[in-house]
Amino acid sequence: MCLAVPAKIMEIDGVMALVEVDGVRREGNLTFVPEARIGDYVLIHAGFAIQKWEEADVKEFNDIMSGIELPDEDKA
Repeated sequence: MCLAVPAKIMEIDGVMALVEVDGVRREGNLTFVPEARIGDYVLIHAGFAIQKWEEADVKEFNDIMSGIELPDEDKA
């Protein structure tokens, strides 16, 4: 299963961006969201930004995700 995650754009170089999720920085492709700018939040899926998000959307996503219990690795 693949999950799309919201990421903040830190740098842009052409269609490639350096995005940050929970302090981890990765490259993301902005081809599908050409209007995105530094400081914007985008939804990243398989290395591509697929949608712009507002900061309130990111907060709601993080609140929901923080309430999900992950399985205990010792029991899996």
